Amino acid sequence: MPATIIDGAALAAEVKRDAKRRVQELTAAGRPVHLTAILVGSTAAGELYASRQAEACRAAGISYDLLPLPAETSFAEVAGTIRCLNNEPSVTGIMLHLPLPPHLDATEVQYLIDPVKDVEGVNPANIGYVVYGHTLIAPCTAQATIELIRSTGVTIRGAEAVVVGASEIVGKPVALLLAEQMATVTLCHIATRDLKLHTQRADILVVAVGKAGLITADHVKEGAVIIDIGINRVTLPDGTKKTVGDVDFEAVRQKVAYITPVPGGVGPMTVAMLLKNTLRSAELGLKR
Repeated sequence: MPATIIDGAALAAEVKRDAKRRVQELTAAGRPVHLTAILVGSTAAGELYASRQAEACRAAGISYDLLPLPAETSFAEVAGTIRCLNNEPSVTGIMLHLPLPPHLDATEVQYLIDPVKDVEGVNPANIGYVVYGHTLIAPCTAQATIELIRSTGVTIRGAEAVVVGASEIVGKPVALLLAEQMATVTLCHIATRDLKLHTQRADILVVAVGKAGLITADHVKEGAVIIDIGINRVTLPDGTKKTVGDVDFEAVRQKVAYITPVPGGVGPMTVAMLLKNTLRSAELGLKR
């Protein structure tokens, strides 16, 4: 029997409804939620993403400001901007659009964001909290992954979990969050010698590499849960383009129990987690 498709859009809608309700409660109590996003250098893709982000925030009742800075803005100027936002009581959340211009180091800039206002969970301090099992705010995509797994009802505790892809803001945080849930976790990366050796024993397989068709039916275990985070644009034989994940969806679907589609899986939940994290930042700010 083909796998059950995990509907990320439907789950995201539930998260957004709950976030909207809680935002309304804070606003009624005189504590509005206010997210400010920084965009250094103007690109069509960056502006489109910011526009969609603004729409999502408004729908949830979150005030949203986009702060555009010229591409040539210096580190000192960006740092000054972030420090001002850190110290502004009306701003409850801050995010930084990536990529940054080449002369700016993303990690160095992200480190400047107040961990409580860091709605993307990318400040090294927030990653550190995950490492020590005291998650404050987790990276959005990693948190979305955990929520999608939980939605299946499969027990994470004690499960063999394999994460393919070891990026700083997706693969590694996913592995840490799974370990926090008491899964037995293997993290595979570019130096992994025999990928199938690991993926074939995974009860939960998370793939975040950016290589279309990397995971085939031969890579997976019967009845596994597959979370596909990859996003790839491929050209079909007729010349049209299509967005696909890292998993050979149709082949793998015939073998596993649950699988996320691309698009429509992790993507919508990542947006929902940004809203949830923005709310979380506002609530944490109340405790200061």
